[in-house]
Amino acid sequence: MDSIDTKRLNETNSSDRVWSGCAVLFLGCSRPEHNLLSVYKDEQGKFSVFKVIKLTLTDSVGGLEGYEILKLHDADPFLGVELKFMAMPPCRRFLESYACGSLAQFLSQHALRLLALPDEVVVTQLKAGIHTLDQSLSDLEMCLEHIRQSQPVRLRDDEVTRLEQQLQNSYGSPSQPSQELPKNCFLFQKRVFDDRPLTSADQQRFAAHVGRDWKQVGRALQKNCRALKGPVIDNLAYEYEREGIYEQAYQLLGRFIQSEGRSAKLSRLITALEETKLTSMAEIMLGIQPRD
Repeated sequence: MDSIDTKRLNETNSSDRVWSGCAVLFLGCSRPEHNLLSVYKDEQGKFSVFKVIKLTLTDSVGGLEGYEILKLHDADPFLGVELKFMAMPPCRRFLESYACGSLAQFLSQHALRLLALPDEVVVTQLKAGIHTLDQSLSDLEMCLEHIRQSQPVRLRDDEVTRLEQQLQNSYGSPSQPSQELPKNCFLFQKRVFDDRPLTSADQQRFAAHVGRDWKQVGRALQKNCRALKGPVIDNLAYEYEREGIYEQAYQLLGRFIQSEGRSAKLSRLITALEETKLTSMAEIMLGIQPRD
């Protein structure tokens, strides 16, 4: 019996390594008189819409790996986002985020910052092939199977490739400043920001937006914070499990601020966010307005 179970486990692990599939996410505005597709078709709005989608997916999947955008479809009046998943875990995280409403929340937050729309941007539907997954979200295994059966029929669209490159270029590459930074300042995306101790308002903003990534940020902060060493982060997750992710994230940053005092600077949090590839979260903490 043990040998049979081991064989099945090995077969499962082998299939995970070659797992792939496709899904199409349909986006629109909360009121029909406003049209997200028309914003995307406008050359000035195209990049901003793409950035909203990319940041939403990064937050939902928990990183940049395991998926790619293949094409953005004209599904008038909606905008279709064709996704390819190259492994099951990121696809599962995507589905879980979609099912619990986190993806919709991320989408709304990023659209509010980056798009000049009078209405909220919403998810209207998720499909895999002929299957509408919204009707099967209570059975994630079935949804995963529908996505796996829907294999990609195209390579990434040239327009998506161009937008991906434009997004990378917009962040810029780290470079040395031409002159010494003023005291109590730091650089982010080639811009100078005043450094300062973190406040309770920062703590609330962090907790409201970081989502399930709070643990990753905590592990980046613990490198230079003794109060977060060892099992502290896992203990916080356990202690405040019933209160939810907001309270867990709130308590994490509170522990950091309390232990580090005036040394709990904004720059240290931004560095931790950059290390964990949460650039959009860093922009939120710094109140950066969208760039065209």
